[in-house]
Amino acid sequence: MTSSSPEGRIEPLVQESTPGLIAARIREAIATGVIAPGAQISEAAYARQLNVSRGPLREGLQRLAQEGLLTAHRNRGLFVIEMTPENVIDMYIARAAVERAAAALVHQRDRDAAAAKLLALCDEMAEAAKSGDTHRVSEIDVAFHKAYVRASGSPRLIRIHETLMTETRMCIAALEPTYAVGETRVAEHRRIAESFTNGDPAETDRLLVEHMDDAVSRLTEKAG
Repeated sequence: MTSSSPEGRIEPLVQESTPGLIAARIREAIATGVIAPGAQISEAAYARQLNVSRGPLREGLQRLAQEGLLTAHRNRGLFVIEMTPENVIDMYIARAAVERAAAALVHQRDRDAAAAKLLALCDEMAEAAKSGDTHRVSEIDVAFHKAYVRASGSPRLIRIHETLMTETRMCIAALEPTYAVGETRVAEHRRIAESFTNGDPAETDRLLVEHMDDAVSRLTEKAG
């Protein structure tokens, strides 16, 4: 009879690397508009601000470039992407593909649990809209979409979606004062949540397409 070793049963703790932490910090600053679209990324300045050496910073920035959040201009350096109407349209094409696939998976999994979470977020969004807190409405909007993508259980969809939501937050941060349409946004999200409750994948898909098309129209109109 062989005895089992504890080393084979316990996964080691995973610590985020310094480049990963740097990428996360800068990614959040880009998403919230602290680092503006089109801004040049100065390695020296951000190394000082984050109190890190150039090597890990450069690796963290490269991760963001691979995600598409930074773009390299020859002989000039790295710049934050700008959410032009063309970029907004392309980003929403990708979002629609990811979120529609995720929604279909949710209907095959625990759709009731997902629906309960989404309806609770809709209630929070309604309260924020009622009080005129447009920033909070936007935060919950993002949380709503992340919730059902995460509920899909697909690591790759979740990973891709995180980058797309950073770009979405860039749009919202720049256009929030005019983009936030309280009651309309709440109603759109509630209908999507209820379609999960009703167990109607075709209706969820139709509502997501309409929701994305509407967002593109509003965001490109404001950005154009």
